[in-house]
Amino acid sequence: MIGTSAPIERVFLEIGPLTIYWYGIIIAAGAVLAVYLATREAERVGLGKETIMDFIIFAVPVAIISARIYYVIFEFDQYANGPLWKMIATWEGGIAIHGAVIGGVLTAIVFTKVKKISFWRLADVIAPSLILGQAIGRWGNFVNQEAHGGPISEAAYESFHQYLPDFIMNQMVIDGVMYHPTFLYESAWNFLIFFGLLLFRRTNPKRGMVFLMYVITYSIGRFFIEGLRTDSLYIIGDLRTAQVVSILAVLAGLILMLYRLMATQTRYLDAPVKIRQSNKSKSKKKKKKRK
Repeated sequence: MIGTSAPIERVFLEIGPLTIYWYGIIIAAGAVLAVYLATREAERVGLGKETIMDFIIFAVPVAIISARIYYVIFEFDQYANGPLWKMIATWEGGIAIHGAVIGGVLTAIVFTKVKKISFWRLADVIAPSLILGQAIGRWGNFVNQEAHGGPISEAAYESFHQYLPDFIMNQMVIDGVMYHPTFLYESAWNFLIFFGLLLFRRTNPKRGMVFLMYVITYSIGRFFIEGLRTDSLYIIGDLRTAQVVSILAVLAGLILMLYRLMATQTRYLDAPVKIRQSNKSKSKKKKKKRK
């Protein structure tokens, strides 16, 4: 099982000393699309696109920093002997999506407290965009030939992988060995979650359910896909960090979902009292003008 053509070049463009990589282009494209969809949804439900943009200003840098901190903590042996600047050298690789999500959630908690808006309202609006960004971002791993699984057996190739597009399988051939495209498995799973969340929010579920559904479904898929990867971070021995975090996330998500179902009657499309009062006053003014 060998590739029929050369792998995709990682470099997108070189301008003098400036090198732009496909990885960065793909991540940026996913982020831009995610922000666009989130701002549109925020406008639709009365949250306001300015709220999303203000949140993004704080969330993006915090997410990047927390993603790097998460990675360094679980790969500390690489950095223990210095130099210290290596700990921030993200351009050499090494960030973790779980760290980014944790940083983003913590930012959202503080942001909503300061802005005096509902955390769950903001989280529900952002959740579909977040998983879409993750689905697109995995294709950056594809170009870099990273985040892949172990070697594909002859039987697995004959039964499934031979039907995948050649450009995907060619990219998964590294040093003459064809590896499982786990980036593809996770990207496909994330796209399914994205479309599922779009359908789910149309049912006008209780507030917080869209975000918690994202947490639970993503974590379930990540648990199984992580078991195939060869570049996992480990806590102790063969215990994979992402799998432990995924289990904890599923449990926390289920507990919070049950709590939210019992504790609130507010639904996804319900506007805050201030907005409802504002809309009522606007409608009254319109009626007076008609008279």
